[in-house]
Amino acid sequence: MSGEIGWLNSLPLDHAEAELLTCCASRTWARKVVARRPYENSESLIAAAVTGVCELSWPDVEEALSAHPRIGERSKVAAAVAVSFASAEKARREAHWSRSEQSGAATADPAVLRELAAGNFAYEERFGHVFLIRATGRSAEEMLTELRKRLDNAVEDERVVIAAELAEITRLRVRKLLEQR
Repeated sequence: MSGEIGWLNSLPLDHAEAELLTCCASRTWARKVVARRPYENSESLIAAAVTGVCELSWPDVEEALSAHPRIGERSKVAAAVAVSFASAEKARREAHWSRSEQSGAATADPAVLRELAAGNFAYEERFGHVFLIRATGRSAEEMLTELRKRLDNAVEDERVVIAAELAEITRLRVRKLLEQR
């Protein structure tokens, strides 16, 4: 990955926020990361992105969760109606990333996918939000096992796990964003 991030440092505030929102859908997070510009290199941006996720309040985390599809489903962002070419492009990018990240579920046995769907429902009933896991590099079976384990978590314990998973997903997506340039 190129260490060059001058393009992000030089974007107008609103454009930089829009780019970053494809990595983490919390507006508070995007504003904080943009406000810390300029970044010396990609690693300093990634560190700020992860730190920013860890500093989010629970409502901000919930905002970020709202953009994540259920494991085994298409991205919610892809279904949204884009209001401009730029937002349509960003929605397609986020949807592509979600599909790629969840590729382990794409080829899963139909029985496992049914169990994931049932597990997603049980999780949402228990915690009130989508089950979030870094899907990259994990099979559907691994994600299902983790989902089942996490159903037993206390709400506060699960929020800690969610924040860690969101930070990891954000780290991966910021890297992808930088690789595109």
